[in-house]
Amino acid sequence: MTRMFRMAAAAMLLAGAASSALAAGDRIRELKLITRPQAAQPSEFQFAQIIAQEWRKLGLDVKVEVMPWEQMADVVWYNRDKWDMTAWQMVGRPERSDPDELLYNLYHSSTSAKGYNFVGYSNPDYDRVAEAQRREVDQEKRRALVFRAQEILAADQPVMMLVHPRSTFAFDKTVWDPASVVNQGGIGIKNFWTFVSIRPLGGQRDIVLNSSDNVQGINPLWISGGTDSWITELVWDRLLRIGPDGLPRPWAAENWEWTSPTSITVTLRPGQVWHDGKPLTAEDVRFSFEAAMGGEAPMYAPFVRNIAAIDVDGDRITFTLKEPSAAFLTSTLAKINLIPKHVWEPVLADLATREENAESHQEKMPIGSGPFRFVSWTTNEEVVLEANRGHWSAPAADRWILRIVPNAEAALGMLRSGQINFLADFPGDPKVLVDAAAADGDLEVVSTTDIGFRYVAFNNRRAPFGDPAFRRALSSAVSRELIVKAAFKGFAEPSNSIVSPALPFWHDPAVDNMPTGLDLARQILSEAGYELVGGKLHYPDGVRETLAE
Repeated sequence: MTRMFRMAAAAMLLAGAASSALAAGDRIRELKLITRPQAAQPSEFQFAQIIAQEWRKLGLDVKVEVMPWEQMADVVWYNRDKWDMTAWQMVGRPERSDPDELLYNLYHSSTSAKGYNFVGYSNPDYDRVAEAQRREVDQEKRRALVFRAQEILAADQPVMMLVHPRSTFAFDKTVWDPASVVNQGGIGIKNFWTFVSIRPLGGQRDIVLNSSDNVQGINPLWISGGTDSWITELVWDRLLRIGPDGLPRPWAAENWEWTSPTSITVTLRPGQVWHDGKPLTAEDVRFSFEAAMGGEAPMYAPFVRNIAAIDVDGDRITFTLKEPSAAFLTSTLAKINLIPKHVWEPVLADLATREENAESHQEKMPIGSGPFRFVSWTTNEEVVLEANRGHWSAPAADRWILRIVPNAEAALGMLRSGQINFLADFPGDPKVLVDAAAADGDLEVVSTTDIGFRYVAFNNRRAPFGDPAFRRALSSAVSRELIVKAAFKGFAEPSNSIVSPALPFWHDPAVDNMPTGLDLARQILSEAGYELVGGKLHYPDGVRETLAE
């Protein structure tokens, strides 16, 4: 693996594998920016083209490389030292209404090897702030730390933040009662509460929705993608859920009690059963959290790292923490999926003897305890769930049918023709959707500023992206307002922070005031020692880059 450390004026990048070296001061190599196809993600494809065009004006050779989602995810996630830049998104999961998951999981150096810090960002000062904000239980003091974390990220630019989209969804209001559709703050109407509560107005009782991305896995121990998470949330219960107001509320646990700053006891709701009919017990709950603690689910590990012990007494489970945690309810108890011990214990025991972890395992018939149960998955086509009528919060709908529709225009056509009745993913121009609703009369469109965000990820492990000055220059070269207008047709909020303006208490508006422009970008590069020779950008004198073949 290529090893990287930050470039200063005379820094070097070294590697121990077979390599080809660029001489000091030589021209910067061609840089590749990965994006999904235009038909599947027109906004993403468009902003990638705009950004590449602006960077070429700095004297860089930038190639936009188009990949389908599965290939893109595999390259970025499992080949962490091989790519340069990628368009990416973080979806607005409910647990992200607390900033801890993003601040810690996305950028803390401990999650770099296998976790969400896939860009390889490492800054000891940032780590200390990210750790401190999760320990601080005083809200105002914690807010100051969250603001400081945003300031460090704005200075270091480990990724190029672009926008918080105004997520725009639509449904057929002749099929579904609009009063039963829940608009969750920072999430929109495509959410757990809508799918559980939406009420049919007539004989059509199936929620038929779409996604432009394929399903990668249906696995409670793998955070594999936004579309996959829609399924996970419905099939597997959690102790708590994040309500439409962004606050934790009881779910599989009927209540909780803090008995000390580092001890919390939850009481299970009685009478719960797994989809195979076996009872859900407190031992299953303990097993679920210990599975994440044991290293077999690396993407969930950051959320359980602070747990020192789990004790069971009847239907009561006590979590003892290593230190106080301000976000434990939201980022842990409302995050970890409850899994049946009798199903997963032998699976994890077998995986412990192999190189792969639980993320590689796919159940033939996934078993949860949630309000929907798994029926079928036809790869690249559809996933079918059915209502779990024995659940204490049984859905009003009969089935939840997800259809994979890679083309945005085709998805809208299917909504207008009745082939789907809930447009859960529309990466096209939202204005087209609004106009279609006005013309049809049967459709209702709702837009909501998202907790999630779109960005360009820089691979901090690879030169020249190990240099914060280079990253700042690239980020400064592009107007976010241009991205909003040209790529998102005005349906987005420009942003320089991972904390959304949909979370006004936590969002630091000061970091959004980032000046941009090619002249500023050129100035940053010049001050860092980069030189423009013959119209092409070269490394500073004394810098040698070594790249693995």
